[in-house]
Amino acid sequence: MYHIVVESPMLLAMVEGPDRLPAYMLLYHIVFLSRCVPALPMLLAIVEGPDRHPADEGSQEVLRGKLCLLEADSAEVNALFTELSARLVTINSEENVIFVAFKTFEEIWKFTTYYTMGFLGQCMENLLLDQDFWLSSMDQKNVGIEISIQEDTLNLMYKGILMQEGNSLTLNSFLKCCYGSQGNMDAHQQAELKRKIEEILQEKKEKVPCATGMTNGSLEDHSVSSKTTLPSGPHFTVHPVEEGTITNQEKLLPLLSFLGGSDYKPDFGTLYGQTPELLLATFNGHSDDIDELVAYLGIARETARKKRLHWSQSRLCLLLGKLCAGSSKFSQARVYFEEALSIPRDGFTDMLMLANIYVNLAVIYLMQKNTEKYFALSERIAALLMGIPDCASTVEKDSEVLKFILKKAVLAHNKMAEARACFLLAKLHWRRGEGADAVPFLERLLVLSAEPAGVRSIRPSHGYLSLGRLYSQLSLPHLCVSSARRATMHPSARLADCLNGMGLVLENTTRLYGIRKQEDTIPAQVALYLSRSLSFTGELAGVGGNGDHTLSQALTLCLSQLFQKHGKLGRAVRSMHTLIDNHCGPSSSSGATNSPERISALVWLAWLHICDSQPEVSLDVLDSVLASMPEHCTTPQEGLVHNMRGVALRCTGDLRRAAESYQAAIYVCEEFEDRSSFTRHLTEAVELFSELGGEEHEVNFITVLLELGQHCVNQRFLERGKIYFEWALLMAIKSNHLDSQLSATRRLCHLYGAVCSDEAQCIIYNEHQLAILATRGDRGQEGEVLETISQLYLSLGTERARRSALDYTKRSLGIFIDLGRKEKEAYAWLQAGKIYQMLGQTELVDLYVQVAQDVGLSTGDTHFILQLLEAVGDVFFNLNQEREKAVCFYRDRALPIAVRTSSTEARLRLSNKLVELLLQLKLYGEAVEYAQAALDISVTLGNRLNERVAFHRLATLYHCLGQFELAEHYYLKTLSLCPTPLEFDEETLYYVRVYQTLGDIIFYDLKDPYDAAGYYHLALAAAMDLGNKKSQLQLCTRLATIYHNFLVDRELSLFFYQKARAFASDLNVRRINLSPDQNFSSMSQYKST
Repeated sequence: MYHIVVESPMLLAMVEGPDRLPAYMLLYHIVFLSRCVPALPMLLAIVEGPDRHPADEGSQEVLRGKLCLLEADSAEVNALFTELSARLVTINSEENVIFVAFKTFEEIWKFTTYYTMGFLGQCMENLLLDQDFWLSSMDQKNVGIEISIQEDTLNLMYKGILMQEGNSLTLNSFLKCCYGSQGNMDAHQQAELKRKIEEILQEKKEKVPCATGMTNGSLEDHSVSSKTTLPSGPHFTVHPVEEGTITNQEKLLPLLSFLGGSDYKPDFGTLYGQTPELLLATFNGHSDDIDELVAYLGIARETARKKRLHWSQSRLCLLLGKLCAGSSKFSQARVYFEEALSIPRDGFTDMLMLANIYVNLAVIYLMQKNTEKYFALSERIAALLMGIPDCASTVEKDSEVLKFILKKAVLAHNKMAEARACFLLAKLHWRRGEGADAVPFLERLLVLSAEPAGVRSIRPSHGYLSLGRLYSQLSLPHLCVSSARRATMHPSARLADCLNGMGLVLENTTRLYGIRKQEDTIPAQVALYLSRSLSFTGELAGVGGNGDHTLSQALTLCLSQLFQKHGKLGRAVRSMHTLIDNHCGPSSSSGATNSPERISALVWLAWLHICDSQPEVSLDVLDSVLASMPEHCTTPQEGLVHNMRGVALRCTGDLRRAAESYQAAIYVCEEFEDRSSFTRHLTEAVELFSELGGEEHEVNFITVLLELGQHCVNQRFLERGKIYFEWALLMAIKSNHLDSQLSATRRLCHLYGAVCSDEAQCIIYNEHQLAILATRGDRGQEGEVLETISQLYLSLGTERARRSALDYTKRSLGIFIDLGRKEKEAYAWLQAGKIYQMLGQTELVDLYVQVAQDVGLSTGDTHFILQLLEAVGDVFFNLNQEREKAVCFYRDRALPIAVRTSSTEARLRLSNKLVELLLQLKLYGEAVEYAQAALDISVTLGNRLNERVAFHRLATLYHCLGQFELAEHYYLKTLSLCPTPLEFDEETLYYVRVYQTLGDIIFYDLKDPYDAAGYYHLALAAAMDLGNKKSQLQLCTRLATIYHNFLVDRELSLFFYQKARAFASDLNVRRINLSPDQNFSSMSQYKST
């Protein structure tokens, strides 16, 4: 039957009046009225003061404007009411009313709970009020939005939905409600202020003790995600015993002695909580068979019974019952549990054992559908759980007993028992990591504790904070922030609650405001938490003397920065003055007057005065900071103060002193290698110099521009660096300062020549540098710049550029002759001959080369002569004709000098050049000697790359000479030196070519098709790895030929022939010839060159 509580005046008249209706008519009216009330009106109003009176009409008009905006775009308010388990119907902005509806009992239950807890108004404040409201409300206490709901309408909707859904949910529906899956907050970019606040939270996490409940502890005895782990308990050895023997008692004595005694021991708790599997691990010496352990414990139980060891017998019965239940022998387990209860004892002081017996026995009664004994035993379990907190751990696996207790408490209208049951259920689900299941019980617990005669099963601020954490896990940001606010503002709040509540707000900022206010990294309502935390630090200072000054300063700085961010400069300044006067002043015992904390606070105060258009006050603060610093001990903070002075002086219009302050800041940054501050100071100095008039500052301005440009280039901001260099050059040209022009031009030459290559621009600036040097009369540097310009023109590659390069080379040659610089002169002669060779005037090449050789020999420097002769050989080596002249310079002139001077690197270089040159001239026999010499030198130097090149050249030379066995040997030596695994495609291609060459040597020259097929297979594997279809076509054709004509394997022949046809089709090759060409030689590749 339905149990209806009638609270509506109209319904009371129907029940108690003279014209009272029958029960069925009353039920009809309730259902009818509930269906006639499709929506619940919520009246919103701005209230203020401790009595929560309506605010002035202007405030109410602002609220109406906000609601009007929501009428046009209701996406945000829809999301809010979805979170509040309600459905938005409409918004009436003129009447300040929002209409909501519900479809299920669960929705209206949750909504009513949030309304009772005071969350509705706070959620609407988060949605409707601007950020400035939170800062303004700090001065006006108890200002906010109040929600008014018609109780009669809510009751009608409540009862109507209850009638529709049935009486199965009337008393206990909130036990089964859940909010959905847990969510994870997306990471977003944190601002500097947020980083500071999070640092405070991290620092205080270890300092502030964790909040605990007033009576029964906190929910967070264990973390949500942690598993309950049992400590390592006692261990026993199972000995083979026989019932009735004398030795039986001696072997069982340790176990019986341990289990004896009426008092509880911690090891008993470990034993009681173990599963059958863990009990097996506790007892050693058996074969992991439960039946064997049961038999052993059964003998121990019988021995304890005979010796009247009642406590040992009781505990052994408990263990035997758990083991039998684990083996699904429930009837036998019930017998053991009932025996444990029936054993006579003087008293029962081990309540945890009693609770374990009750719970395990109740589960068996429930499984065997013995409801009468189950309910009788549940009453006893309830008494234990309600009176002894430690017994709650016995029902961690099954919460039905606690739910039964809760049902009885609700039916009996026992608020104290209901609160206790809700606390135990919330804690149980919290410890099991079931946050969604813990929420309704925790909500109900907080509702009960807020009633006039509420029971304090948990400290309210701690309860709201725990609830906020669960809301955050369930992606309910509005409810999370509301819970955090209630936790912080509750009279029972502590410093840790305020800091943790602030952390919850910061975690949910993005989800709370979304993209709409993403630029506000720190919401203004954080100011409430900062202010509340500061009030606790003030209490600490008043009680304990100094208090936590570091925390107080950090919180005040964050609060001041928040005020400054939202334009409340006056309040930001006042908060900093309060901090400095109380904690950083000369009379403070927190440290010296020039401590880093005090300096940071004063610098921030100075910046606030600058932002508040008070640069003179800022200068006074900064000058006092500088005066307090030691004279001969520079610190990075001194650079910060100088930079801030430059900003203040610039605001006053004193640009000269501002530039001097910036320069001082730059010196400090250079001393401490503070590159980021260095860049900032340079940029500010450039801005100041650009505003200064007169010529006396131009040299310093150019220096600053060059330094800033070089820093930009080093940071790879090339375009910006180029602009600063060019700006410096223009300033130097304007002031006609040659040294500055030369410095700027050289920076630009280096930029376009080495950093971002641009030959045309580099030529332009080098020619300008040449003009400057000519004006200064620096002939030596002028000749070097002419050489550089000549090389730049040669890199352009056109005939016109080469002729220009020849002209600049001849000009540099004249300068070097005049200066008597023989080495430079020799290279200039050689460079001119090389350019003539490029221009095709070969008849002049020998002349210039001969003069260069004569000038080089006249220096008498052996190492220079060696380098010059090698360079002369390179000139002829690069000619298309008369390349044999290079052999004379390499072999007959340079190499003997290298041998005589023991220049190993030069010998290796010359030997390699001779081998390559003689190979191209087809003088294979002569090349072998130098190839062997190059190999010996490479081995001596340990140069693996040169060693590999030498082996390859030796293999090629022996191949050309027809010594195929030696060629195969050196090719294999070359491959053995290749790196593994292969890193580049070029290395794989080398494998393809060498293995194919080896196959050709073995097949065509040594006539061994079997070994040749092996090399071809290796080459094909490398070609397939490379994806080279042309090489795969050649190799498949050769393998098909070998298997068809020599190895006579028709299957493999057909396989490779089909693959060759596929590659030929892709490469548009029309014909594949499988006939062996016995006249083909692997040396033909060298004959064609």
